[in-house]
Parts: sequence; structure tokens; C-alpha cells
Amino acid sequence: MNNNIAIFEEHQIRRYYDESTETWYFSVVDIIRILIQQPDFQTARNYWKVLKNRLKKEGSESVTKCNRLKMEASDGKKYLTDAADAETLLRLIQSVPSPQAEPIKLWLAKVGYERMQEMADPARSLDRARETWRKHKRSEKWIQQRMMGQETRNKLTDYWKTHDIKEGEEFAILTNIIHQEWSGVTVKEHKNLKGLKTQNLRDHMSEAELIFSALAELSTRQIAASMEARGMPENTAASRKGGKIAKNARLELEAKTGKRVITRENYLPPQAGKTLDNK
Repeated sequence: MNNNIAIFEEHQIRRYYDESTETWYFSVVDIIRILIQQPDFQTARNYWKVLKNRLKKEGSESVTKCNRLKMEASDGKKYLTDAADAETLLRLIQSVPSPQAEPIKLWLAKVGYERMQEMADPARSLDRARETWRKHKRSEKWIQQRMMGQETRNKLTDYWKTHDIKEGEEFAILTNIIHQEWSGVTVKEHKNLKGLKTQNLRDHMSEAELIFSALAELSTRQIAASMEARGMPENTAASRKGGKIAKNARLELEAKTGKRVITRENYLPPQAGKTLDNK
């Protein structure tokens, strides 16, 4: 099955997975075709063009959050196409009167992208995550560390948001700098080591990996705050310093124990990936 195609009621929806941000982006026109129940691509494209212009005039953030990504068309060639993540799509769907609006929202929920309830009540997200990890046989100690690490991560991204760092690409760049600094590998290399594809790296980290990730991000935030870092150059410097603190701690632990912190171990089921050792 083509991983770049999602299926909704026999309709194909093109999508693109951004590994750096671990986010799926869906073709807006493909969603529009379903909403207006129009099989003709050009008609749907014209509808979206008019809607986009109206939303721009209204000052809607939904349009500005759409990305231009290359996606394959019916002729087999790739063209720049408006694409949006699930949260942006949920807002756009509200602008199109359609009996298909609710079914598509439910579809997004089924594939794990529905966050409207979680945005209204964040505790739902935490409870759901905790229950999922328990079903996947994570220990309570691991779950506690995972959640503490996420809280640390959220505080760092909250700082970035208010200090001239753009969500998306710039978040991903800084995250990768921190990760490579403390671990010695990029986020992508770490995922490859564990045999991961679209899975969330942190959901497959060992307890030690989670702890050092949290230490690096905690250090980065506190250093950035002490520097009153703004923009990419200053936050890049803070990220390198924060990552280095965790790196030094990692190297010291590895010297004492004789074991590497970065591990191939993951929580993939046997049929999806074999358990690997710590070498």
C-alpha cells in the first residue's frame, strides 16, 4: 500500500510525512473534493482558490498555516500542492458547508489526529497516552519518566513560541541540534538505529534516553532564559550549550557503567521489528 495515500470512503487523499516534526500533512484540495462531493479535480481546485482568498481577507490563520508540498498528481508528476496538518484541516472544514464534514472529522479521529477534545481538556490526552502505554506493556516508571519528559519539552517549546522561534521547521532544527549535541546522533539517525519509520522516537526510548533528553531540554530552556535568547542564532547557541550539559553527563555515566546510553532497543511488536541489543 502506498504510504503517501490515505483512504476515506474509497476516496484517495494524498499525504506527506515530515520526519523532522513527525507530522502528517494532507492535500487540502483532496479534502475539498470530498466536502463538496465533486469528483472533478479542477472544480475542487477552483473552489479552494476562492475559499482561500476569502479566508485570507478575513485574516484566518488556517490559510497561513498551509504548506506548499510536492505531491504526485494523476499524470504521475509531482507538483506543489497546498497541504495542511490535521489541526488546520479541522478549522478549514468548518468553513465548508457539507454533509461530509462530520464524517471527515471522525475519520481524522480514527487515524489519531483528532485533538479538539484534547485542546479543550488536555487531561484527556494525558489519560489516553498513559492508557496506551500501559497496553503496550510500558512500566509505570517508564510512563512517569515519559510524561515528565513531555512536560519539560512543552516548557521549552512554550519559551520558543514567545521568543521569535517559528513552529514547525525552526522547532525541528533546534530540537535536532539539542538531540545531536547530547546523543551524538541526529533524530533521524536515532530513529534509524531503532528501526523506526513513522513512530514517535520518544515512545521508543529507554528510560535513560528519556532522562538525558529531558536534561538537555531543561538545560537549554534555563540557559536560554538566563540569556534572554531571542531568534534562531541566540537560541541555537543556547541549544548547543544545553545539549552539551547532557552530553557530559551521558559520557560520565557511560564511563562508570561501561554501557552506552543510546540503544537500538525499541517497543516495536515482533512482527514489525525484532528486539535489538544495546551494542
